[in-house]
Amino acid sequence: MAGLTVGATYALAALGYTLVYNASGMINFAQGEFIMLGAMTASALVAAGFPLLSSLAIAIAFTTLVGFAMAKFAVEPARTTSMTSLIIITLGAGQVIRGAVEIGLGKGNHALPGLSDDRPLNVLGAALAPQALWIMGISLVIVIALFWYFNATMHGKALVATSHNPLAAQLVGINTMGVLTLSFALSAALGAIGGVLLAPLTFTSYSAGTMLGLKGFVAAAFGGLGSSVGAVVGGLALGVIEAMTAAYISAAYKDAVAFVLIILLFLLAPHGLFGAKTSDRV
Repeated sequence: MAGLTVGATYALAALGYTLVYNASGMINFAQGEFIMLGAMTASALVAAGFPLLSSLAIAIAFTTLVGFAMAKFAVEPARTTSMTSLIIITLGAGQVIRGAVEIGLGKGNHALPGLSDDRPLNVLGAALAPQALWIMGISLVIVIALFWYFNATMHGKALVATSHNPLAAQLVGINTMGVLTLSFALSAALGAIGGVLLAPLTFTSYSAGTMLGLKGFVAAAFGGLGSSVGAVVGGLALGVIEAMTAAYISAAYKDAVAFVLIILLFLLAPHGLFGAKTSDRV
């Protein structure tokens, strides 16, 4: 159960990567900092005396705004440059976010209370933290909401159309730059939600986003970059594999699992589990 709990937050991070990748073909390596920013902002607001639910809402909204601003003022002006330059911009933006949080909130660990009572629940003889149920339940709701969004709304269909063929989408009147900005804002919101859900179980700090972001990328690549289903499956699978490694081998090797997995993935299945396989016609 612990593996599924952490895996659900990896899935949210992976969905954030998938949204940006589908809209632009680029990897947003600031995704981990969105996770950290949401958790750190919420913990700071709670420490300042704000109610928990208000703190969570403000933190998610603020992180979404940061994602929007990053796309609008950092990525969009450089959209005609190379993909490598855009990826470097996201790396730089992530470091700016991390540095700002370090200066503003310090280097120490920050706690965030859970959404309900901390007393563990007895489920089939195992102790389960109530926050774990919140994480899995909210993650499931988000996945269903995204499925509805992509299939039943004009904005969602525009994002899907852009992911399939940006030029054709532009020719039929879709504002592809607007889609890119929206994808960054949504990915920031997903990261913030994952951060505020996970923080009550693990604490958070200015440096917490680096590892979470890398694991979210591994989950997205494992499932297949560009596949929403793959992002969810990859996140859950990575969480379960980590938990099994900690239980049967050693907790010291838990964080190494993601890096071993990504190496094996690139060697054996570079397109991931659900990634589209491409071929060149001559």
